[in-house]
Amino acid sequence: MMCLSYRSSKRLSALALIASIASACGDDDANDAAGGSGGGTGVAGSGGSSGSAGASGSAGSGGSPVSVEPDPLKDCGVAASPAVPELRLEQVVTGLEQPIYVTQVRGDAARLFVVEKPGRIRVVRDGALVAAPFLSIGAVSDRGQEMGLLGLAFHPDYSNNGRFYVYYSTIINGTHFSRIAEYRVSSGSPDVADAASERVLLEVQQPEDNHNGGNLEFGPDGYLYIGLGDGGGGGDQHGSTGNGQNLGTLLGKILRIDVDGMGAGPLQAYAIPNGNAAIDGALPEIWSYGLRNPWRYSFDPCTGDMYIGDVGQGEIEEVDFEPAGVSGRNYGWRLMEGDSCFNPNNGCNAATQNLVLPVAQYDHDTGQSITGGYVYRGPAIPNLRGTYLYADFQSARFFALRMAGGSVAQQQVEITDNINPGGDVEAISSFGQDSAGEVYVVSFNGSVYRIVPE
Repeated sequence: MMCLSYRSSKRLSALALIASIASACGDDDANDAAGGSGGGTGVAGSGGSSGSAGASGSAGSGGSPVSVEPDPLKDCGVAASPAVPELRLEQVVTGLEQPIYVTQVRGDAARLFVVEKPGRIRVVRDGALVAAPFLSIGAVSDRGQEMGLLGLAFHPDYSNNGRFYVYYSTIINGTHFSRIAEYRVSSGSPDVADAASERVLLEVQQPEDNHNGGNLEFGPDGYLYIGLGDGGGGGDQHGSTGNGQNLGTLLGKILRIDVDGMGAGPLQAYAIPNGNAAIDGALPEIWSYGLRNPWRYSFDPCTGDMYIGDVGQGEIEEVDFEPAGVSGRNYGWRLMEGDSCFNPNNGCNAATQNLVLPVAQYDHDTGQSITGGYVYRGPAIPNLRGTYLYADFQSARFFALRMAGGSVAQQQVEITDNINPGGDVEAISSFGQDSAGEVYVVSFNGSVYRIVPE
């Protein structure tokens, strides 16, 4: 498969530019879990042109080309064998409080950053948990099982500007809001953020305490993608069509904004990139819609394709696939749950209503709260390259799937007996990926694991 490279429209330096290329459970009453509190990419829209980055970048001020190291994540090689190799989960750190996400700053291989749901970001340096939090946010409310500090994304140029973004639940005058805010690292220590630097970008009022989504990811285009659930409750009973199908609300959507611009949104705190959903009546931030609770989505760092784990209602958990650069897709909720009609419960037509059906799904005999994962692109397990890995929070079952050219190349297969025999690692609240493409697993019970070869 040919590997794509992307050029951001922002005026980053050549090196920074290359660096930028770099659940609600299904049964709302009985099975809601913190790990289910929730999960494309504009590549060549007019807001950001596509291009390729080779061994030398653009000319510097002296006219000489800037030499850059090859990006390991852009190696599009895939496993020669369709079989998933023998794997195991190697514990990286424990002693965390309700961890819900793990990530790494590009180029900083010594540190992992772990999000704790009560409102803290922790640093793991060389395998050891740093005692003091990187950031503690006092405004976080986790009064509901699915509320709290839910998302974290570092700016593609973080090494130069020190900016990062968080998604958290907060209470304003007794009302629940989801808040997306920018912070900066402190000038005194790379392991400490400046708690006073908060700049609020967006606040979205929530009708319920569950189905908050909460994922943040910078796409290959350099823009920030924000996942929001349908507003909570069972069956998306919000208005005549539900929030998922209502283009006049940000709920039940994936949003896409430019954090380096200003002038858009209620707080005028960001810009709207060109290429978002071009649908009459759609709010300008909307990238895609028809989602119930996108609990973790991610981009394949090689192809730019997006994979979304969307938590189901009472019967089906699903994986949605979005080819790089395709906006305006309707993933069906609440018209459909997976590939089945939901509301109305008969007569829905995915084809005539332009609904995008999942590329994989499983029923509630298998699991009840999907946790979306990552496409493996690391060097440690060559026979896993190009494979999308994901799991279920409630059942601790693991799955693998492989796409090629926008189609399913290898159907979903359960790999629990391979990677998690006996289900010893439980409550899979998230996955994560480091700068090299290695993939991590987060247990809400307090630990982070790395996927390694057996």
